[in-house]
Amino acid sequence: MTDAPARLALVRAALAKAERAAGRPEGETTLIAVSKTFDAADILPVLEAGQRAFGENRVQESQAKWPELKARFPDAELHLIGPLQSNKAAEAVALFDAIHTVDRPKIAQAIAREMAAQGRSLKLFVQVNVGSEPQKAGVDPDDADAFVAQCRDTYGLELEGLMCIPPVDEPPAPYFALLDQIARRNGLKGLSMGMSSDFADAVPFGATHVRVGSAIFGTRPKPE
Repeated sequence: MTDAPARLALVRAALAKAERAAGRPEGETTLIAVSKTFDAADILPVLEAGQRAFGENRVQESQAKWPELKARFPDAELHLIGPLQSNKAAEAVALFDAIHTVDRPKIAQAIAREMAAQGRSLKLFVQVNVGSEPQKAGVDPDDADAFVAQCRDTYGLELEGLMCIPPVDEPPAPYFALLDQIARRNGLKGLSMGMSSDFADAVPFGATHVRVGSAIFGTRPKPE
């Protein structure tokens, strides 16, 4: 059985080491423990170990386990890091504290509408498809500036920053640098980038949020 709290401690230590090496203050980077596909029983020990930011991919899965967990740990912060369908916007805004996958006008409009209706203000990240990969979600880097402006000017969204998933089997550094460049020219401070295999590489490029799953929770359960 995976010792998730021990794994969490190792990840925290590695993150702190990367921050020191980059000349950044320890604790400046938010560690998001990606708990997708894991049950509440698996998440509970990580919450009890002091972790408070968690990432999930699906709204419906999150609704099944997080309301009870948040009731027990009201300071837990839940981040949606998977694709959002517009028909799930109401549920997402009600449950999550941050959405990292704003990637098209329809989603931006739905989130803006639901935040106004529910009186909630979420941290929002625009997902950028930094490798311009056809199989991945996210706005193309060449279109990112225009989409950020649209989110702000048309839908009145206050953006936290940008998110990316670099191409697999390629060095991530150039893609982290690209996301940082896009964020800087748009006056955005948030950079959600870096996962289990490369979060330490994201820190020197200014990552404010790293999304770490398997390094904390171990091998994911196979879908039934």
